[in-house]
Amino acid sequence: MKVAFVGKGGSGKTTCASLFAAYLAAAGKPVLAIDADINQHLAVALGASEEEAAALPTLGEHLPLIKDYLRGDNPRIPSADAMIKTTPPGRGSRLLRPFEDNPITDACFRQVGGVRLGVTGRFEEDDLGVACYHSKVGAAELLLNHLVDDRDEYVVMDMTAGADAFASGLFTRFDVTFLVCEPTLRSVGVYRQYADYARDFGVRLAVVGNKVTDDEDVAFLRTELGDDLLCWLRASGHVRAAERGRARPVGALEPENLAALGALLSTVDSVERDWARYHRQAVEFHLRNARSWGNDRAGRDLAEQVDPEFVPGPMAGSSVTE
Repeated sequence: MKVAFVGKGGSGKTTCASLFAAYLAAAGKPVLAIDADINQHLAVALGASEEEAAALPTLGEHLPLIKDYLRGDNPRIPSADAMIKTTPPGRGSRLLRPFEDNPITDACFRQVGGVRLGVTGRFEEDDLGVACYHSKVGAAELLLNHLVDDRDEYVVMDMTAGADAFASGLFTRFDVTFLVCEPTLRSVGVYRQYADYARDFGVRLAVVGNKVTDDEDVAFLRTELGDDLLCWLRASGHVRAAERGRARPVGALEPENLAALGALLSTVDSVERDWARYHRQAVEFHLRNARSWGNDRAGRDLAEQVDPEFVPGPMAGSSVTE
């Protein structure tokens, strides 16, 4: 099951993503996390030092490997260079299971705090002023399009802040999107903007209140968010200790906050993914990107990469001929 955390910058979405990933890991559930936020703080939130986080391999630096491996022997893709971030899988592509050993997970993911973590990468000096962050997030989008996870497997992604997450088709790749919302008008404004965009694409959105200090905060969130408010996390000494470098096991989290994480898990586990619909959205955004910029860059019609007879899923396994 694929899960995203979004929200206003500073709302605590990275903290919530790390708590949920740690909660899954502590329960013995297989969890793979991806940091796709421009600030790249998920590793530290999971317990890594700043030095350890900076040394992690990135998806962006391994994009040629990712393309070459996922392409497999798909006859619709003449070379790895022909792939763009939205290229969908087809017959002959390699489909990834999130917890198998393969060149991509071996090169790009490391264990951090009991969680298998991949990071998109920070801006480098050469990127400043000439590249947008979505050039790095593209590696994660390509990966998710080829990732066939099952119900008992969890993929947790920390997304870019605010409505900037809609700058790519990545926002449609999740079974549940948790929007983290503080009890403030600015944070609620980001929720409303996100909800308006998400509604047109059938995104399953649930709101997690955060930094709640009293019943007045709860009443405010209930009034502003209505039925979209799933649960809330109260101000936490556990979280403050972690932010000061004194990480504790997630089981030491306050009982009411642990209960909120349990509500997130119950929500995710209640979802049934429609793989055909999931793949149709991938194809839709690939065709949009092809028309907008991909065809000009590739010098050919990238609609040719779409295999109309193919639908991914756990039963499909790796569709490449070894």
